[in-house]
Amino acid sequence: MQPLSNVLKHFEERFQVHFTYLDKAIEGKTASLPSENFNLEQALEQLSSETNLDFIVVDEHSVVISVRTNPFSEFIVQKLEEVVVQNFLTKGISKKSDGKITIDTEDFDILPGLTEPDVLQSIQALPGILSVDETVSNINVRGGTHDQNLILWDGIKMYQSGHFFGLVSAFNPYLTKRVNVSKNGTSVKYGDGVSSVIDMQQSNALNQNFDAGAGFNLLSASGFAKIPLSKKTEVQISARRSITDFIFTPTYDQYLKRVFEDSDFTNSQQNNGSSVSSNEHFYFYDVSTKFLYDVTDSDQLRFNFASINNNLNYDESSTVNSVTRTSESNLQQTNLATGLEYLKYWNANLTTTAQIYLSNYDLDANNANLTDDFNLIQENKVKDLGLKLNATNHIDENLKLHSGYQFSEVSVSNTEVINNPDFNSFSKRINRSHAIYSEAEFTSGNKNSYARIGLRINYVDRFSEFYTEPRIAVSHKFSNALRLEFLAEFKSQTISQIIDLQDDFLGIEKRRWILSDNEEVPMIESKQASIGLHYNKNKLLLSAEAFVKDVSGITSRSQGFQNQYQFVNEIGSYQTKGIDLLVNKQFDSFSAWLSYSFSTNDYKFENLNNGNSFPNNVDVRHAATLAATYNYKAFKMALGLNYRSGRPTTLPLENQSSGSSFIEYDTPNDQRISEYIRTDFSAIYQFQIGKKTKATVGASVWNILNRKNILNSYFILNDDDTISKIENRSLGITPNISFRLWF
Repeated sequence: MQPLSNVLKHFEERFQVHFTYLDKAIEGKTASLPSENFNLEQALEQLSSETNLDFIVVDEHSVVISVRTNPFSEFIVQKLEEVVVQNFLTKGISKKSDGKITIDTEDFDILPGLTEPDVLQSIQALPGILSVDETVSNINVRGGTHDQNLILWDGIKMYQSGHFFGLVSAFNPYLTKRVNVSKNGTSVKYGDGVSSVIDMQQSNALNQNFDAGAGFNLLSASGFAKIPLSKKTEVQISARRSITDFIFTPTYDQYLKRVFEDSDFTNSQQNNGSSVSSNEHFYFYDVSTKFLYDVTDSDQLRFNFASINNNLNYDESSTVNSVTRTSESNLQQTNLATGLEYLKYWNANLTTTAQIYLSNYDLDANNANLTDDFNLIQENKVKDLGLKLNATNHIDENLKLHSGYQFSEVSVSNTEVINNPDFNSFSKRINRSHAIYSEAEFTSGNKNSYARIGLRINYVDRFSEFYTEPRIAVSHKFSNALRLEFLAEFKSQTISQIIDLQDDFLGIEKRRWILSDNEEVPMIESKQASIGLHYNKNKLLLSAEAFVKDVSGITSRSQGFQNQYQFVNEIGSYQTKGIDLLVNKQFDSFSAWLSYSFSTNDYKFENLNNGNSFPNNVDVRHAATLAATYNYKAFKMALGLNYRSGRPTTLPLENQSSGSSFIEYDTPNDQRISEYIRTDFSAIYQFQIGKKTKATVGASVWNILNRKNILNSYFILNDDDTISKIENRSLGITPNISFRLWF
C-alpha cells in the first residue's frame, strides 16, 4: 500500500487518463497498484473498494473522484423506500410505500395540545392509534393492549415508555431523529409486538458541528448537545428532569390528580381521617448518551446508553389513642438500556450490522399500610440481553435482500413480601429464543409497484418449538394520484403484562411483566391483514384502509377486568375488524384533516360468558379527530377536537343476593360509559437571538373546554354490603408553556 496520490500518477501514465479531485478528498488515503492484467474499469473498481471513493469516468481520458455518501445514510441503506405521502397530517410526518408512518422530529411542525414533539403523544394523532386512558403507557393500536407494541430505541427493546407514570413520553425528542410506526406488514427483522412496532432512531451520522439546545416547560427542564470530538468521533448527550418536586405548577396539579386518582395515595387520604398521606415527593428524569466513531470510511462503531426513572415517596400517618405513627411508602420505576453496534460497508452492494444490547427494567414498591397494619414489598424485574446480525444486499437498483439472525435471553422475576401475616413469594422465568429471517424488497423500474415479502422463523428454547411468521407489504400505483396497498403478517411474542390486583404497586403502576410458560401464560400469536386505497392529488389526501386482526394466547389477567372476571385466570383471544378513514387537505400555510375509525373488538374465552364472545375492554367502536394547523412566518398554531365512543362496562345485577360477600354482575361489558370529547390548542413562536442562537416559546391547553370525561367505571362492595360506583376521570383543563434555546 502506498499514498493514493502516487497510485494516481501511475494510473495517469499507464492508462493515459487525467483525474479531477479535491486535495481533501484523497488526503490520507492509501491504495495498491493494480494487476498488470487489469483494464481501466477493473483497476478503478479495485481502487474504489480500497479507498471508499467514487471514480466517475467522464470520457476515455477523464475521471472525476468524489467522496462517497455516508454508506449508512438513509439514502443508501433505504434507497428503495418511496415516500407516498409527504406532510401526512402535518409537516414532518410521511407515509412510505411499505405502509409505515415516519415522523421526522427535526422537521416536525405542530399538533394540537403539544408544544414539543412528544414521540408517543404524537403517534396518537394517526388513525387507528389511541389511548383509552390518555397515557403513553397504555397505547392501543387497533384494539391491542400496550404490551403488544414493540417499542425500540435505537434497536433496543424498552419496557418502560412513560414518565409521570404514563402521562409524558420517556424519550427525549431532540435526539430522536426519526420514528417509524408500523401497524401491519412489518419487516421480518422485527420480533415481538403483535399489535405494532414503534421504532425510534437517533441520528447515526457525524454532524461535524456543535449543536445544542435547552429549555423548560411546566413539568420539566431538559437539554441536549451534539459534540464533535474529532473528525471521526462525536458524542450526543441529552438529559431531562422534572421540576415538580420544587416548583408547584397548574400542569403538575392536574397531572397529580390524574395519576394518583384511585391509588393507595389518594385512598388513604379519603379514609375518614384514620390515615392520611402527606409529604409526597415525586420526580422523574431521563439521560441518554450516544458515542459515534467512524473507524474508517467503511467501518462504524456506535455505543448507546439510556436511563429512565420515575420515583415517588410519601408518608402515611395514623393516630390511635393520641399516638401518631408515620410510615413511608415509595414506588420506583427504571429502565436502563445500553447497546454497541458495528456497521460495515463492504462495497456498493453489501452492508452488514451487528449489535449487542441489554435492557434492564425494575419496578419496586414498598406499601406501608397503617390502616390494615402491614407492609407489602413488590418487585418486577426484566433483563433482556440480545444479539442482532443483519446483512443488506443491493442486487440492483430495483431489488435488495435482507437477511439476519437474532438471539435474545429474557429473564423476568416477581417478588412479593408481606409482614402481617408473614408471606414471601418469588418466581423467575427465563426464555431464550433464536430467530433467522430473510426478505426481498422490490421496486419496479417505473416506481409504480412495490413489494416486500419475507419469512421469519423463531425458535423458543424453553418450549422447543418453532414459530413461522410470513409477512408481506405490497402497493401498486394505478396513476400518480391513486395507490392500492395490501399488508399482512404473522407475529408472536413471549412476554406480556398482567394485573394480579388493581392495587398492586400502590395502584399507580399496577401492571407487571411476565414470561410465557406455554401453559397458564401461552405464547401470544397474531394474524392480521389490511387493504387500503389512497388518493393524493393537489394536496388533497383521501385514504381508506380496512383491516382484520386475530390475536390468540391472551390471558384474562392481562386485560385488566374489574368485573366478575377480575380474579379469573383464563386463556382466550380477541378479534378486531374495522376501517380507518382520513381526509387531509393542505394549503400553503394551512392543513386540516378529519380522521374516523370504526371497529369492533370482541373477546372469545371458552370458559367465560358461556363461551360466547363479548366486547373487549378497549373496544372503542367510533373514534374521530377534526384538527387543523396554521403557519404564518415564525408563528404556528393548532386546534383539534377528539371524539370517541365510550368503553364497555359491566353493571351489577339490580337484585343482589342477601348477605352476599361479592358483587353479582350482569352480562360482561354489555353497557358503555359516556362518550369522550376533548378539545386541544397549541401555539409556537420562533425568533432569533443573536447570530447563532434562536428561541421558541410555546403555549398549549389540553382539554380547553374542561370537559369531565370518564375514562373508566367500575363497582366496589362496601363494608356494609352496599355497592359504590367508582369513576376514573380524565385530565381537566391543563395549560402548559415551554421555552427553548437552540445554539
